[in-house]
This record gives sequence, structure tokens and C-alpha cells, in this order.
Amino acid sequence: MIKLKRLALCLTLMSATSLGLAQDNSQVVQDGIAVKPLSRMRVLAPEEQVNEAARQQYTEMVGEAKQKGVLAPEGDPQLKRLRVIAQRIIPQTTRWNPAASKWEWQVNLFKSDQVNAFCMPGGRIGFYTGIINQLNLTDDEVAAVMGHEIAHALREHGRERLVKTNVTALGARVGGALLSGIFGVDPNLTGTAANYAGQFLVLKFSRDEEREADLVGLDISSRAGYDPRAGIALWRKMAALNQSAPLEIFSTHPGGETRIKDMEAHMNVLLPLYARAKNTSVARLPAYQSTALK
Repeated sequence: MIKLKRLALCLTLMSATSLGLAQDNSQVVQDGIAVKPLSRMRVLAPEEQVNEAARQQYTEMVGEAKQKGVLAPEGDPQLKRLRVIAQRIIPQTTRWNPAASKWEWQVNLFKSDQVNAFCMPGGRIGFYTGIINQLNLTDDEVAAVMGHEIAHALREHGRERLVKTNVTALGARVGGALLSGIFGVDPNLTGTAANYAGQFLVLKFSRDEEREADLVGLDISSRAGYDPRAGIALWRKMAALNQSAPLEIFSTHPGGETRIKDMEAHMNVLLPLYARAKNTSVARLPAYQSTALK
């Protein structure tokens, strides 16, 4: 009888997985930005487990970086700069995901030449000095990067992609672990979080997810008082730098003029948000001033 119950649960999971893997082409418009509804697959990756796995990985990463002397100390000017920008952006996040009000937000800086940044589920942000220094980022451009990475977490792209990856690659093994995590079927299969841990920094998002992250990220940074035109300048810098040395960030963030055109097409929505944060009008905004690559 117990085996039959487990089989029934497995069939239920398989049915739910098939439903979740089916492409959802529906869209909703929020704040002038069209996004897909949050994935139905989220139920297969419980938020508590995903956030705990992210917390563990982030804690280990910070601890290892500190041991190796590559974690920026509390007094580091660049770290202070990142945290000031984050303090302005974070209050704008709940409009896109109310759960963000309960996230344990953290911001750290890692001394590395990598041109990259990330935000794990639960609000754990990491920047590498390479992206700040090599791109010679202005505060507005830092905010564009940060907003983009935070937007991935707000839209739960990582949570959805982890489910897709695990379901596809691990099949029945992951199914059993998920059943254990969700239904408590077998106490020997409680390692669901372990299936997620170690994957947050290697996720590759789809073009649609990147588009959402671009626009949602600029929405929250604009509301925080950072110029959304920095997003366009940022990606032009990345493209220029990538011509001389392929950037790791492009392995997980598809580039191209299409993204820039999409951002340009939404300036009519984003610039008024920025102007309002600056207590002015769009007509009175000065031209955006970027900085040259080093």
C-alpha cells in the first residue's frame, strides 16, 4: 500500500512537471513592462529550500573568499558604494515580488578580475571588482547591473531554471528528492536543497528572462533615482570590452543590439520614473554622461 501511494505521488509529480515545462506565452503588463506570469513550476522548488540552499552557498563563498584574502573588508570604498546603491534600490523591489520584504539582503564585493555580478534567491548580492574597474562604471551603471541581477531573483528565474535543470538532468532522482521535500515521503530523501546548492552561479537564462531582468531592473533602479539610460551605456561598454576579450558575463547574459533597442523602446516608461525620483521633469533631465573604458 505504501509503495502504491508513493507511485501515485510520483505520477502526480510527473503530471505537474509536464504542465510546468509546457511553454507559457501569456503576458501581464505591470508598470508599462510586459512580463510572463511567475512560473507554475515554482511549487516543485519550495521557496524555503531554495533560499536556504542559496544562503548556505553564499555563506560558504564569503567565508572562503575571506580566508583567501579576496573579500573586500567592511571599510572598502567600493563596497560602501555598492551598499549605498543597494539601500536605495531594495525598497523598490516589493512591487515586483512582495516576498522581497522578508529577504535577508546582503551585499559583498569579491576581489577578482571577473566581469560579473549576481543576486542569489533571497537577496544575496555579489559583485566582482572586475566589472566595476574594467567597465569604469558610474553609480547609475552600477545600479543598472545591480537592478538587473536583483530582477532575476525577483522574477524567480533561478528558482524556475533550477527545477527545469534538475527535472531534465536528474529525472526520477530529483523527483524523489522533491517528493521528500514537499510531502515528507521518505526521511532518507531529504537532500533537496543539496540538489540546488552549487548551481546559482552557473545558471544560464533565456533571452526572455534577460529581457525581463533588463527592464524590471531598470524600473527599480529608476525609481531609486538612477538614470535608466545607464543600462544602454552599460551594454555598449560590455560589447566594446567583449571585442577584445570575451567576457564571462556574456556566457550567462546574451548580448546584442536587440536588448539595447528594447531598453530604448521603454525609455518613455522609465525616464518619467527617474525624473519623478529627481523631483524634475523628463524635459529638464540633462543628457546622460557615461565614462570611458579604462
